[in-house]
Amino acid sequence: MERFLQLANRSTDQDFILLGLSARKDIWVGLFVIFLTLYLLILLENMLVLYLIISHRELFHKPMYFFLGNLSCLEMCYVSVTMPSLLMGLRSSPCRVSYSSCMAQLFLFISLIGTKCTLLASMAYDRYVAICCPLHYPVLMRPQVCWGLALSSWMGGLLASVVKTTCIASLSYCGPNVLNHFFCDISPLLNLSCTHVALTELVDFISAIVIFCGSLLVSLASYVAIGRVLIQMPSAAASHKALSTCASHFLVMGIFYSVILFTYSRPSHIKSTDLNKVLSVIYTVATPMCSPIIYCLRNREVHAVLKKTLHLY
Repeated sequence: MERFLQLANRSTDQDFILLGLSARKDIWVGLFVIFLTLYLLILLENMLVLYLIISHRELFHKPMYFFLGNLSCLEMCYVSVTMPSLLMGLRSSPCRVSYSSCMAQLFLFISLIGTKCTLLASMAYDRYVAICCPLHYPVLMRPQVCWGLALSSWMGGLLASVVKTTCIASLSYCGPNVLNHFFCDISPLLNLSCTHVALTELVDFISAIVIFCGSLLVSLASYVAIGRVLIQMPSAAASHKALSTCASHFLVMGIFYSVILFTYSRPSHIKSTDLNKVLSVIYTVATPMCSPIIYCLRNREVHAVLKKTLHLY
């Protein structure tokens, strides 16, 4: 962390110019209203989910809702890192940001996206234990284990971000420092560097293998095991009930990982395109907005707690 701060202070006189989401000025006002509404909606949705989980012990002490509370907290932080610069770009594009602000945004973005990957893997493991090892569930998913998995997710994302951001901050940028994006992302920054980026790309690749691919393999292995158990269940009703407990998480995980892998599976040192920005909107705006709806839309326990909170019965 100290090394990262030194590198950031070294280049505080540099600025980056963000071209924003769209170059068409005639649609900026409409897009600004849409994304501001989405931003407020995302915050409201996740704050409501987090409040319901924290204020009701019957939810907070269940591992599934404990992880969901962590996910809601992460989503609020996650969208607050990228959305302000997107909105700023729609008000006055191109948007100029300082070097230190750009590196800070990159650091938070990498940390949160890494945390989300490992947190989704922890949630997949929780569903695996609940369905495949139901008798041992209270022991395998006791509070100490849940807290350990959650803290490991947050610390793992933080550690990966320190390493990757330090490597990117050590690069030199000779200008013009123009990013064809609405926030400071890895690929556009590597594309602007006028120094050798092989080591940085190697670090990025290794961290992607450890964080992204590692968590994805854990999630896939959990759902393969769940699928085998569901096939062997003698009762269709029991199989459907078990499937309904993990369908929401599987859908959220599928959307998130699909977009991330498609976006970052190509070499990092490439020119940013409008497709990159569209995909970035999906995993920085769409998934945080849809996650609370997907998780809670068909959840009877959340519905009951919400009605109780609103005094509807």
